[in-house]
Amino acid sequence: MTLKKHASILTILTILLCLVLNYVQAQQHDFVVAKDGSGDFKTVQEAINAVPDFRKNPTTIYIKNGMYKEKLVLPASKTAVHFVGEDVKKTILTYDDYASKKNRFGEEMGTTGSTSFYIFGDDFSAENITFENSAGPVGQAVAVRIDGDKVMFTNCRFLGNQDTLYPHGEKSRQYYKNCYIEGTTDFIFGWSTAVFENCEIYCKKGGSYITAASTLEGTSYGFVFLNCRITGDAPANSYYLGRPWRPFAKTVFINSYLGNMIKPEGWHNWNKPDAEKTTYYAEYNSKGPGANAKARVPWSHQLTKEQLAEYTLAKIFGDWTPGKATATAGK
Repeated sequence: MTLKKHASILTILTILLCLVLNYVQAQQHDFVVAKDGSGDFKTVQEAINAVPDFRKNPTTIYIKNGMYKEKLVLPASKTAVHFVGEDVKKTILTYDDYASKKNRFGEEMGTTGSTSFYIFGDDFSAENITFENSAGPVGQAVAVRIDGDKVMFTNCRFLGNQDTLYPHGEKSRQYYKNCYIEGTTDFIFGWSTAVFENCEIYCKKGGSYITAASTLEGTSYGFVFLNCRITGDAPANSYYLGRPWRPFAKTVFINSYLGNMIKPEGWHNWNKPDAEKTTYYAEYNSKGPGANAKARVPWSHQLTKEQLAEYTLAKIFGDWTPGKATATAGK
């Protein structure tokens, strides 16, 4: 057999194997979304709408590769919905609204109105999907706003500029594992308790603040970054780790690599001197050129080993174990 024939056979076998694997994977899910009509639905919203309200069992929606330009809403009645993308870089859910854009009544949409995907349902999870707001550098433009409780993202990307990711729900607990999040200003902001583990946080040129937490008074945890990497194409000394959208903001970086775009002082009070007494900004074992414990603002903290013990997933999330099915849906 010639090398050319051998290569052709290998190519055919590879294509067949991919088709078989895709077929098998699709069969493991309740619904399949495909732009080319080869699935149960052509749009993601149609699949969401087809999920029975308050179903007691999880519903898995497999989304084939494609650019799905839809303004999506997962209602509170759609519980335990699980999105699975075919390929994180090729399965893209996107929209392009922004805060100053006018609605049909000539009113500005506002930050919340700019959102590409609203998640109100509890126990939502997603893997291998890109969530995007493609409006560009035009001010606030949210890719995903999350209000539901017990929400988990694995190997997902969140693309945008200002206000990319909005963990909004005051009682919401969220877990991001092996994710990529990019933006310019306040691109991770909101009230929720959210843990980011092994994530890449990408600071784009033209930005200045990574986080803007608005943690409620009395809430034990706000944003917690575990073993993350702060990277980007922003100039050196151009970014703060965070500023307090509300006075009791909590943000902690643990065992994370900080690129050179992080300012030596680390944190900003958003011109609210009183917030210095009520916020809780802390680090533990920061590494990289942006790590500079001695130069940090005096009202921030460096955790002790004893304090570090309080930052486990079990202590942060309480009765919820991310990735483990719960029995709350459908009650």
